[in-house]
Amino acid sequence: MGRTLPTFNMYLNREIEEWRPFRRALPADDREAFDRMFALAKRHIAEAANAARPVPFDALVMTILLEQQKEIERLKREMSDER
Repeated sequence: MGRTLPTFNMYLNREIEEWRPFRRALPADDREAFDRMFALAKRHIAEAANAARPVPFDALVMTILLEQQKEIERLKREMSDER
């Protein structure tokens, strides 16, 4: 028997492809930021797959938010260290 559901990695690649028209419409610097967001999601493919959410996009967004939160906290630490 084969898989009945695509892997999260397959889902993520399909999402990236489906967002391609939106990406093309963005200015170049926004395109780079958009690409970095999907790169953040790729850091947590295993965790997102393990979440087994009924709507995989939820896990995709959560992985991006997690990485952005970590960056915010890192920047806050740097700012407080400079003072």
